[in-house]
Amino acid sequence: MSSLFVYLFVLSCFSLKTHLPFVTSQKNSIIGDTIDANKWISIASTIVSSGGNFEMGFFTPDEHQKQTSKKLKIAIPIGVIAALLFLSCFSYIYYRKRRNRKIKESTTKSVMQNTEGEAELIDIQDDDKGNIEVPFFSFESILMATDDFSEQNKLGQGGFGPVYKGIFSGGREIAVKRLSSHSGQGINEFKNEVMLIARLQHRNLVRLLGYCIQSNEKILLYEYMANKSLDTFIFAPQDRKLCMKLDWRKRFEIIEGIARGLLYLHYDSRLRIIHRDLKTSNILLDEELNPKISDFGLARVVEGKITQANTNKVVGTYGYMAPEYAIDGLFSIKSDVFSFGIVILEIISGRRNTGFFHQEEASNLLGHAWRLWKEDKAMDLVDQSLQESCNKEEAIKCLNVGLLCVQEDPKDRPNTTNIIMMLGSENIISLPRPNQPAFMTRKCANNTSSSSAAKSDIVSNNELTVTIETGR
Repeated sequence: MSSLFVYLFVLSCFSLKTHLPFVTSQKNSIIGDTIDANKWISIASTIVSSGGNFEMGFFTPDEHQKQTSKKLKIAIPIGVIAALLFLSCFSYIYYRKRRNRKIKESTTKSVMQNTEGEAELIDIQDDDKGNIEVPFFSFESILMATDDFSEQNKLGQGGFGPVYKGIFSGGREIAVKRLSSHSGQGINEFKNEVMLIARLQHRNLVRLLGYCIQSNEKILLYEYMANKSLDTFIFAPQDRKLCMKLDWRKRFEIIEGIARGLLYLHYDSRLRIIHRDLKTSNILLDEELNPKISDFGLARVVEGKITQANTNKVVGTYGYMAPEYAIDGLFSIKSDVFSFGIVILEIISGRRNTGFFHQEEASNLLGHAWRLWKEDKAMDLVDQSLQESCNKEEAIKCLNVGLLCVQEDPKDRPNTTNIIMMLGSENIISLPRPNQPAFMTRKCANNTSSSSAAKSDIVSNNELTVTIETGR
């Protein structure tokens, strides 16, 4: 009977659409909540099915207020925390999208100063068939990796600016080349270097890992070479241990490696490339002392089977430029061969072409090497640190090839294919004999010691730009 009464009471509450505080204390009870009238039917069914075994009561106004206050104390902090999390996520996503948009705009277009000091809007991807094939690095990440270009991280000073060691995320070491605003390398040279190296893949060419172009900053990122450049080894008479690391066998392998890198540039790559600034300081050495040709800022692409071109602006390094290039602005694969010949002679002798001075005659390294060759004293040219490890036949062969590469007439110089064949030949008697090389004598002798070093300088005269090569 009591169950029927409760059931009728519940239905009446439902018909009035009332809300009542409700509590029971049995097994099938529903504990303290304010229940909507729409739920009363199901509650009533539960009560009836329990056989009337229930207790029912109603909250007093004070108890109801306490329950509501308790719930508000829990709900409000949760709501505030959720709102803060939402705002934080939204702000972070907005910041990232805005930053990425700025980076993208900075990647494709940057305002720079051209050589005449005028502002110029540059599209880094405007004159190439596709996008740059290396990633863009933000200037902020480079600053962090190099510790704001600190002197402790400086690896050396190149012709176009300093090179730093950078440690990026994951401990990855990268060489950072920061182009100086006062260097001879302008916007076109920078774009040229990025476009070219991104497409070159060879074990004897340095690999470009990324670039940065922001405002007046132009930065290239290369694979890090632990042993720096070749000149730091062969031109270090005061550090005998450093010289001894490059015994004859290793020096001969370096000569062969450079030749293979040139062969790739001249014939085997997708683009025929003339380097125009091959020198010992642009030959980097990896951990195993393998050579890698670097610094393509002055490199030029020639189309099809063309092997030469000319320019009104001669740029390069004094002591390594071929005569037809320095005088007439004519450059070709044979002008690279001339530079390679100088590099061979410097590797053999451990002396600079530009810093060499012989007391008995006013000549440079070329003249000295030619005199020893004519007198059949080729071994006198070999670095003293190599006397124990040197292979006499290979040394004579390298001197022969080096002198062939520096012939005055480009037609008399071998191409890189023939150079590879001659270096690999075991019959040195069959090799062609060189004539007197170009630039053999110096107009005026320098009375300073060959080991002295002048400061690096850029000299410009009537569109002729040369770099005076010095030690690092």
